[in-house]
Amino acid sequence: MRHPLLANSASNFPRDGPDDDGGDEVLAGLDSASRNGEGEDRFEIEVEKVGEQKNRRRIQSRVRVNAELESVWSVLTDYEGLADFIPSLAVSQLLDKKDKFARLYQVGQQNLALGLKFDAKGVLDCYERDLQIGYDVDEDEKILVGKEFQTTLSYVVELVPKLWLPVRLIEGRLCREVKTNLLCVREEAQRIQRLKGEMLDI
Repeated sequence: MRHPLLANSASNFPRDGPDDDGGDEVLAGLDSASRNGEGEDRFEIEVEKVGEQKNRRRIQSRVRVNAELESVWSVLTDYEGLADFIPSLAVSQLLDKKDKFARLYQVGQQNLALGLKFDAKGVLDCYERDLQIGYDVDEDEKILVGKEFQTTLSYVVELVPKLWLPVRLIEGRLCREVKTNLLCVREEAQRIQRLKGEMLDI
């Protein structure tokens, strides 16, 4: 199977479609260490202004995972188990499952100031692709080749807030949530990979 969020790759973010003409403006979404992957998390994120709409943003992020692609995939497709390790997800219920398709009911929960909580509920349709394992390595990242189980997990989302909402506030909050969620997926995938290794040792 291939999932749009996964690839065994260390390449830069893809730049395709109508944005190739240079119309996008790369914005500072988080601190430089987070954007450039210089910290121990090896997490990278970019925020781009897309098209002519002043409040339209594309957030692209990725994190390196020391686990096999199949281990990462098993975490992403454990739909009812997502709420067990993603802190902002209170409920993840599988409503329908067909070949390469899943429909989920999810409830997200955020803690606000003064002890308030914000809940968001929705139905999410997930379309799965076939996994495709390959390598596309940048010159500066050749050191990654040869590292066992090196997988890159990436996530791309576009947002257009209501005009009365400050876009910088929304994109900042979303960047923090994306980072938290991807790091949680990485931790769970690496935990599963360790369990696999322990079973092989036994």
